Amino acid sequence: MTEKLDLTQYFARIGYTGYAEPTAETLFALHTAHTHSIPFENLDVMRGKEISLNPQALFDKLVTRGRGGYCFEMNGLFSRVLSQLGFSVTRLLARSVIAPGVYTAKLHEVMRIDVSGAAYLCDVGYGNEGISAPIQLDASAPQEQFGSTYRVSRDEKGRRVLERLTDGGFVPMYAFTDEEFGEADFEVASHYTSTHPSSFFRMLSFATMPTKTGRVTLTDSELKTVADGKTVIRQLSGRAEFNELLETVFGLFPEA
Repeated sequence: MTEKLDLTQYFARIGYTGYAEPTAETLFALHTAHTHSIPFENLDVMRGKEISLNPQALFDKLVTRGRGGYCFEMNGLFSRVLSQLGFSVTRLLARSVIAPGVYTAKLHEVMRIDVSGAAYLCDVGYGNEGISAPIQLDASAPQEQFGSTYRVSRDEKGRRVLERLTDGGFVPMYAFTDEEFGEADFEVASHYTSTHPSSFFRMLSFATMPTKTGRVTLTDSELKTVADGKTVIRQLSGRAEFNELLETVFGLFPEA
């Protein structure tokens, strides 16, 4: 039996002070607090460190040590928090969209949460342009959150597709089904993501987090801040400035 997580410590990490009952309101509040408090980042991947998906290792990294992580870490932790609170959690794997009708392998973890008679897509670990709050899976109307608009459609094979509204219309982000996956599936996908030479996560260092008015993203070469539809890009002078911004903007330390 998996040892229970210290939810009081987790709530403090994300600044959550609300109720802990498994309701839709709690789900929305926790999801939003997590995405706005824990950065999506790949620092350990770029350092060549092994990524552990063990629940206590995830808790130690993201909560106790105040780090961030990528989808298998972020959603791995969040799914266990929700399960411990009594939510009905189905862990899924998604395929990112490369071009219309062209997908990657199943390399992104998301969740289906069934609560209060409705099914929601939850994803605290997508990174750039990802959702900040749950998306109702079977809603017919687009859903807006923090200035972004999303919808869930179906592709020609019946898969659900998360789409985001842009100036050119709705753009597909990733596709998934309701098939449940297990620990071995996530271990394999995470290993590929963190070690394969062609993985995007091995190409550059980054940290990103949504804000109430946009998003802030740090890479090896720049700091990009989007607020109220306006984008400001700051070019970096070198690694020292990158490390300084990791701490001041994201609360991350270079060697944490």
